[in-house]
Amino acid sequence: MNEHSTPRQPAGDAPQDRNVQNLDYRVAHLRDRLAKGDSAELGVRVEARGPAVLLTGTVPSAQCRDQVLATAEEELAGVPVHSDIVIAETDSPDHAEELA
Repeated sequence: MNEHSTPRQPAGDAPQDRNVQNLDYRVAHLRDRLAKGDSAELGVRVEARGPAVLLTGTVPSAQCRDQVLATAEEELAGVPVHSDIVIAETDSPDHAEELA
């Protein structure tokens, strides 16, 4: 190798590969935080989708959803986070159920 050539990076160690590995690590850490946190939210799935992360699932309240999103933003700072989290209906029915 002469003094003007640049060293080649080993296969699988390209900057993009490291970013994906880093994102996978951050996603795993977020899953762990959600499972062990105050809300122990296990109803939310966290998936890496290319350079972004998708949150899906059902939570019992808007407060719980906001807490999950805040934790995700903290853990995944700089990563686009898309949320498709649904709030479970826990209100009493406003009419009697009719059984056939």
